[in-house]
Amino acid sequence: MIALRQVSLQRGTQALLEGADLTLHAGHKAGIVGPNGAGKSSLFKLLLGELAPDRGAVEMSGGQRIAHMAQEVEALDRAIIDYVLDGDHELRETEAALTAARESDHAHREAELHGAIEALDGYSAPARAAQLLVGLGFTQQDLVRPLSDFSGGWRMRVNLARTLFMPSDVLLLDEPTNHLDLDALLWLEQWLMRYPGTLLLISHDRDFLDAVCDHIVHFDRQTLVIYRGNYSTFERTRAEKLALQQAEAVKQQARREEIERFVARFRYQANKARQAQSRLKMLERMGDIAMAHADSPFHFSIPAADKTSHPLLVLDEARLGYRDAAGNETAQLDNVKLTLLPGQRIGLLGPNGAGKSTLIKSLTGELALLAGKRVPGEHLAIGYFAQHQLEGLDLASTPFMHVQRLSPNAADLDIRKFLGGFGFQGDDAFGQVGRFSGGEKARLALALVAWQKPNLLLLDEPTNHLDLEMREALTEALAAFEGTVIIVSHDRHLLRATVDEFWRIADHRVEPFDGDLEDYRAWLKARLEGERREARVEKGERQADSAAPKEDRKANRRAAAELREKLRPLKKSRDRAEQAMEKVQAELAKVEEALGDAELYTDAGRKEELTATLARQGELKSRLDSLEAEWLAAEEELEAMEAELGGG
Repeated sequence: MIALRQVSLQRGTQALLEGADLTLHAGHKAGIVGPNGAGKSSLFKLLLGELAPDRGAVEMSGGQRIAHMAQEVEALDRAIIDYVLDGDHELRETEAALTAARESDHAHREAELHGAIEALDGYSAPARAAQLLVGLGFTQQDLVRPLSDFSGGWRMRVNLARTLFMPSDVLLLDEPTNHLDLDALLWLEQWLMRYPGTLLLISHDRDFLDAVCDHIVHFDRQTLVIYRGNYSTFERTRAEKLALQQAEAVKQQARREEIERFVARFRYQANKARQAQSRLKMLERMGDIAMAHADSPFHFSIPAADKTSHPLLVLDEARLGYRDAAGNETAQLDNVKLTLLPGQRIGLLGPNGAGKSTLIKSLTGELALLAGKRVPGEHLAIGYFAQHQLEGLDLASTPFMHVQRLSPNAADLDIRKFLGGFGFQGDDAFGQVGRFSGGEKARLALALVAWQKPNLLLLDEPTNHLDLEMREALTEALAAFEGTVIIVSHDRHLLRATVDEFWRIADHRVEPFDGDLEDYRAWLKARLEGERREARVEKGERQADSAAPKEDRKANRRAAAELREKLRPLKKSRDRAEQAMEKVQAELAKVEEALGDAELYTDAGRKEELTATLARQGELKSRLDSLEAEWLAAEEELEAMEAELGGG
């Protein structure tokens, strides 16, 4: 159990908590929400003992192991899988002790330590660490590369894997999705849903909170209010509470009417039935969502350019990728043919590294095409937001000066009113950017995009660093934006509310995706289960069939007969591996039954037997892993060939 009893906490001159109470029971999965600066991260520091309350008490059940994700990672010259394994300190200490016992030829101590490693589930540790890293987007080849090889965002993924690997009863995660793409986010969501301990999660991703959390802890005017249910339930409950307050009810009604007007306008413009209906339902929900955010300091619109072109932008037979200083090309997307029209609203989906950001940069013109043509419309006006643009802000300047440089003749009052919608109210508009948080810089970068009145918005992970209130304001602004929108985002709420169609970026291609986010999740799962290879073979068959003249059919039949011959050894290989696995599993069961004998660990005369049994267990587990890999490879190759035969 975790309990705060009448806790008061002040940081500098700001009071974060005043007489706050909170009780969380074992197994609760609690989302921690509230405005930036309210004290969410300070709550974690209280639980970790890094901060002491000014008044009151923090109580926790004894013996609880707490895992917490560090916010900074050193660029170590250590393989990332070893860095993750280092997260289990007890296992690493036991392994070091075992090495010392072997070197000193201390057989009894060695046997004890083998038992201790088994109790810590240490023999499966490398496989578990690898599974975490692969789930978060790394390849098998990446696992032995040093941490220093990776960029800051990828190091944070390694750090997250290390945190998840740590044995824990309580898991504290502060914005774990910030550096993830949609694929890795979906994997993390499933992992956390299965986590058996108590979870405290700070996140600004409402869909993520909805899927994972069964309680919400809200920082509300220096108190902590706990709500049963997920984030959507919290939002509805809070909206009902706010509606009881007359002043807030007036704001809420105005916001509801604004959303309803947009929904009514959109309803008669829908031209893609499946996505349109999904988005329409989302927009209808936005009336209720807006009520819960009526007291938000953020509310803005993104005006579109007065003129537009038809089409806005064309890529014709384009090859997209990078060219290094020596002129060597790395192509990510081939034969890209696309035409962007006014009013399109597109979400980009695809596995990590497939080329989503490459496509966005190529559309902006920032990244030159390797081949093909980029044809912009006469009145094309691009608004582009990406994380690297935060680094391009003038740190010595102010939000007001940034906008004024774009429009020297704009009235001071208009600039200040505009910036107020992005949370830069009063003197905040004249604050030095160098002192801003990541969220404040992201808000300013978005404000600069909106000020320029684009007719094509290209947004690459726009919600990173934004809190829930600002995300909601951005969602509403994008939903009402009248220009063309292309978004890469892991925020599913944003995608559902703002796009009408999806494009899938995968296997070096850009193509329409006929489905919604749930369909994409299913596609991704199928891909991860080995369907990618089968799809590639089937695609190759279709191309060959369409190109083959009639006289080649005999040759095709001969090739099919040859393929059938190739199936026989593959089936034998698969069956052999399966039979061997059964034998090893049976022997392993006997060995583990023997290791269940308590006397084996306490009887001094059986030390050699214990050591030999533990060694045999390790050998069998290793053998089983090899056989499973052999069986899987044979099965996948067999399925691919059978698919090829079926297509022929």
